[in-house]
Amino acid sequence: MLEAVHEIGIYIHRFHNLDLFKQGWYQIKITMKWENEDCGSVGTPARVAQYAAPDLGSDDVYGIWRIDDRDHSFSTQPFRIRYAKQDILLSMMVSFNLSPINLEVPSASAVILKFELLYTPVLDNRSNIQDSLNNTASVHEFRLPPKSLLGLHAYCPVHFDSYHSVLVDITVHVSLLKSAAYSFSEKVPRFLLKYYAELTHVMLVHALSSASDILKEELLKLSQAINQPIDIKEITSNELFGAALRSDPEVVNAEVSNELPNVSENPIGEVDFRNNVFLNMLSEDKLLKLIDLIGNQMFYLWSIFLNFHRANITKILEFLRNQWAVDRKSEWSIWMVYTKVEMPHQYISSLVDGSSYQGLHGRSPVMRKLTGDPAQTAAMRAGLHRRSIAQMMMNNRFIQDMHIFGDPSRIPVVLVEQVVNAPLRSVSGNSYFNQLDQLKDTNSLFDELGSDTTKALSEVNTHPNGHVLKIVVFVHGFQGHHLDLRLIRNQWLLIDPKVEFLMSEANEDKTSADFREMGHRLAQEVVSFVKKKMDKVSRSGVLRTIKLNFVGHSIGNLILRTALTDSIMEPYMKYLHTYLSVSGPHLGYLYSSNSIFNGGLWVLKKLKGTQCLHQLTFTDDPDLQNTFLYKLSKHKTLENFRNIILLSSPQDGYVPYHSARIEMCPASSGDNSKKGKVFLEMLNECLDQIRARSFEHRVFMRCDVNFDISLQGKNLNTIIGRAAHIEFLETDIFARFIMWSFPDLFR
Repeated sequence: MLEAVHEIGIYIHRFHNLDLFKQGWYQIKITMKWENEDCGSVGTPARVAQYAAPDLGSDDVYGIWRIDDRDHSFSTQPFRIRYAKQDILLSMMVSFNLSPINLEVPSASAVILKFELLYTPVLDNRSNIQDSLNNTASVHEFRLPPKSLLGLHAYCPVHFDSYHSVLVDITVHVSLLKSAAYSFSEKVPRFLLKYYAELTHVMLVHALSSASDILKEELLKLSQAINQPIDIKEITSNELFGAALRSDPEVVNAEVSNELPNVSENPIGEVDFRNNVFLNMLSEDKLLKLIDLIGNQMFYLWSIFLNFHRANITKILEFLRNQWAVDRKSEWSIWMVYTKVEMPHQYISSLVDGSSYQGLHGRSPVMRKLTGDPAQTAAMRAGLHRRSIAQMMMNNRFIQDMHIFGDPSRIPVVLVEQVVNAPLRSVSGNSYFNQLDQLKDTNSLFDELGSDTTKALSEVNTHPNGHVLKIVVFVHGFQGHHLDLRLIRNQWLLIDPKVEFLMSEANEDKTSADFREMGHRLAQEVVSFVKKKMDKVSRSGVLRTIKLNFVGHSIGNLILRTALTDSIMEPYMKYLHTYLSVSGPHLGYLYSSNSIFNGGLWVLKKLKGTQCLHQLTFTDDPDLQNTFLYKLSKHKTLENFRNIILLSSPQDGYVPYHSARIEMCPASSGDNSKKGKVFLEMLNECLDQIRARSFEHRVFMRCDVNFDISLQGKNLNTIIGRAAHIEFLETDIFARFIMWSFPDLFR
């Protein structure tokens, strides 16, 4: 009997440390097995090719790779991690052989590819490193679906987990090859052996032919993509098979008697090896010869690929990585629900009678009372979508990340609302789009910044071939830590490795103060950081432009918006690019339905006199129009951003749903009191800033992240809504979905 074998090549390019908390020696261990654990078959390392010799003189690499016959695993050489953004080039290809289950070709089972991160602290005696690397720090598994086992060439980034955030650049290459002879178990009756043999031979011809076509197609695609010619004419010719099969009398007689009309050849004269009628006409010897010929062809094709891969590894890796980035949106779209809505032309002003404004199509706007709970509606919508995901059969050719596909029904569902901007309302004497707290003249501000910074900023945009300085500022929330948003930072770095980031520490342990104080401290920190990075660029080249991005969590959004009103930020306002708001209470807590949380706020205000909480709840002044948040809404803190993404969650009880989304809420729509009018005025002011002018292109999205917090059970955190509020900081899957679906917003 003849057997096939799946050869799965794993090319390991580099280990890039994003956010490992511990220095020490690390090692990557790879194993693979069939998803059906009962079969007992595992992948066996067959060969290893070291593309580039590691720097043996480096203190960061020690020893060599090894294969363990006990568990059929492959392990890279140990390497030492000392600092963030450290690269360890590994540059090796390890190939595993995996026999099909019960001669099932093509397979109906998937393969689980397992990567383990082994760790040991720094040792005085390096000779003990290999023996000490037995502690598994983290595991990242991938699933190769059955459809991918006939042929696959894909990029497969390994990140491990949020506590061991790294990037291991890996590509996976799969093909089906012919292997040595195989003997059936003695338990199989002899009278079935011939039947199984013929059936297996036909199935093997089908599978090898499909694998051959896939490999040829992939080779040509890679060749064209990297602009490197490859000659495979001699192995695609019908001469390799046609003459041998045409000499079979059984085939000739079948064609003469019209028992096999037009099935043995396709329109270009090539033999159709997938036609069962045609294959059944062949004798067993001819079937074996055909399998041998196709098998030889596959070995030849596979050797061509391996040589081509080794000669063009950099270009192939780059192409497959770019293809992976493009495919993310389609692969992850099952957790993303997209809608488009038009931004309201206007809401009725609290200061001006609604009849003074003309709405769309010349009609006066009519304010209707909202019904229902938008947060509950969003949660129900996501719940229905999550149940439909649980019933999906996911069997494509994508490599499936088991962090996501392990239990797809537990993954956050993101409702993406792309808002189409309505035109700005006209500014008139009656408009409430007025200016408060006029800032200083721009020229005097440049004088205050100093001559070097003034000159650098004045030269920005004058050098088309200069450097683009991209900066992201991350601002934590109430009683937060500067590393709270590190998971989003890591994803941003994966999209754009050249970005500079500032994890704000200016207000760490100081978030109980007045927002004005916190905003000023942040503004000083940002300006100092930008100046430092500008000086660095000026020493090495010419600065073309600046892209200044902000990410805020919870009240960090109000801190950063307050910082933007500071006079020292004025010269940098025109460089604002993307603003990502993670559950930010932009409209405060005028309408908060979480009675438990409201009670907690009341206690904190009474016992600790926390000023920012008074400002959040509009109790910092008896007159609502003199409160901090009301005045903040008058400043143009959102107007200069080109991209604005508001993240909210219906499960988040710490921040009112409408406040995070900057939209109307049912309670305010029917409130004709001064509170209701002040809320509408703040809402209108914020939306006016977001509306794109006719000469600008602005992206405005609301992303509703619906977490599945059922695994946490019923506890205080889930009851008061804290679980979802903190989930934004403890998981990065929602960030991966959003950021890789819209990568241009983060570059």
